[in-house]
Amino acid sequence: MTTVAAYAAPAAKAPLERTTIERRAVGEHDVLIDIKFAGICHSDIHQAREGWGEAIFPMVPGHEIAGIVSEVGPGVTKFAVGDRVGVGCMVDSCRECENCLAGEEQYCTGTGMVGTYNAVGKDGEPTYGGYSQKIVVDENYVLRIPDGLSLDVAAPLLCAGITTYSPLKHWNAGPGKKVAVLGMGGLGHMAVKLAHALGAEVTVLSQSLRKKDDGLKLGADHYYATSDPATFEQLAGTFDLIVSTVSAPLDFGAYLGLLRKDGALVNVGAPEEPVSLNLFALLGGRKTLAGSMIGGIRETQEMLDFCAAHGIGAEIELIGAAEINDAYERVLNSDVRYRFVIDTATI
Repeated sequence: MTTVAAYAAPAAKAPLERTTIERRAVGEHDVLIDIKFAGICHSDIHQAREGWGEAIFPMVPGHEIAGIVSEVGPGVTKFAVGDRVGVGCMVDSCRECENCLAGEEQYCTGTGMVGTYNAVGKDGEPTYGGYSQKIVVDENYVLRIPDGLSLDVAAPLLCAGITTYSPLKHWNAGPGKKVAVLGMGGLGHMAVKLAHALGAEVTVLSQSLRKKDDGLKLGADHYYATSDPATFEQLAGTFDLIVSTVSAPLDFGAYLGLLRKDGALVNVGAPEEPVSLNLFALLGGRKTLAGSMIGGIRETQEMLDFCAAHGIGAEIELIGAAEINDAYERVLNSDVRYRFVIDTATI
């Protein structure tokens, strides 16, 4: 066991505070990672404040992890000391179900995906995330970060990047496709970059035009305010795919009206409240309302390689660990452009 410093929420809705946690000894197939940077995801806030249901405390959030391998187990074949690596939203799964065998471990139907934090590992111990100095992870759930990506801007790719890349790929975003990104935040700005790099015509739908210049700079072709009713009239029947990154309830009927026949509205944001829908909004035009959750290990590596090849990293604001609680409030106020990343040397 190794004792490491970390920032943890001692109870639901409590401010995060500096503490120490125990990391397991490096096993046969384990990798010990010196964490250099950890992104702050909105889902960290949802879980630390029990917005998605009962959680495990004390909680060390963080599933956007970038660092350097400092030790490997004797059976490790994929990584060596000194490698640049990342860890995303999961650290294990059953490895035997249909989805795991297909490389879609995030949809594991056996034990279920084991989250990087706020979960219980196969050893029966709670998992602790990236707001810490070190982490021990099975090599099969570790990603290689290409040399072309700086670790600080790569960290958010492990959640925000793959969460948006996966549905864009699955619903065939590319040349000739019109893609709308709903919400211009931590997830949304990555969706814009990735959809543009995939060759789609990209439109941002945001509450206001406040971030229009940023959106166009990041690769959007068009930018509209959803607070303007004219937007829904002007864009009716326009899009092949809408990726919603919003974590608040939406008028799904209004947004489904923006789709072409056979279009899809895919949710990657997860509101805490249930939503309602008049099914006639789906029937006319054979439209799809769907969801998507991160990506498997194989697809996450594909995404990292794609980002390196296209020079894509997150737009970040680097902070010290003492600023985490302030950063949470700023995320809730949409006051970040576009992802907070913790310099873990400050823990």
